Amino acid sequence: MSVSPFDVTGRVALVTGAAAGLGFAMAKTLSDHGAKVACLDTDADALARCEALDNTLTIPADVTDAQAMSAAVDQIVDRWGALDICVANAGVSDRPGDLLHDTAPAEWARVTRVNLDGVYNTLHPALAQMIAQGHGKVITVASMWGHVGPAGLFPRPAYAASKGAVVNLTRELGVQYAPHNIQVNALCPGFFRTEGRPRTEEAAAAMAAYTPAGRIAQADEIAGALLMLASRASDFMSGSSVVIDGGVLAR
Repeated sequence: MSVSPFDVTGRVALVTGAAAGLGFAMAKTLSDHGAKVACLDTDADALARCEALDNTLTIPADVTDAQAMSAAVDQIVDRWGALDICVANAGVSDRPGDLLHDTAPAEWARVTRVNLDGVYNTLHPALAQMIAQGHGKVITVASMWGHVGPAGLFPRPAYAASKGAVVNLTRELGVQYAPHNIQVNALCPGFFRTEGRPRTEEAAAAMAAYTPAGRIAQADEIAGALLMLASRASDFMSGSSVVIDGGVLAR
């Protein structure tokens, strides 16, 4: 019987920002398909939902804390002996609607510290482990707003800047690590419906109207693209962005 190229059975994964939203959807997808999943989040209480998944480890930690992230990778390797898949998902946004001159320095720093520094803090120890073991899949979670500006709908300069940086960092790492049998690619979601988001039905209607598909995606619609990037199906992909946006970027 042939094995599916999308198979992740027995693989060891780390998902940051795993307690809610797309992070939880991605952790659940990997767990449902046989992976061992370390679910990391700052919200220790919310992480309890991950404990109901098969073969999971919950790690309360903050991606802005470099030492904590290094310790998290050590904990995963001590438990399962490897780190095959790293999903750098944790992220925050500035308040939609603010122009740059209305964005306080502290708000800019808060967003970029999580969305960009947090990716560095996650991938620094993860890539070191993958180099040592000779293989790995890194999945950064950027956004369609990493490719185009959101100002036409919801201005958010810090989010746009940080996600654009993640897209280009992914290109750079894709080139750096391809010779080492480590594939680095980005997931770039459009509008997805998760618990608490969109925050209002007015916002949901605006998102649906902006999307050529005419609707917002459900959280589990991230699964196919995630499994492709986490499995051998993406063995010849590196530095790419997979956009799941219902046609927004094709406008």
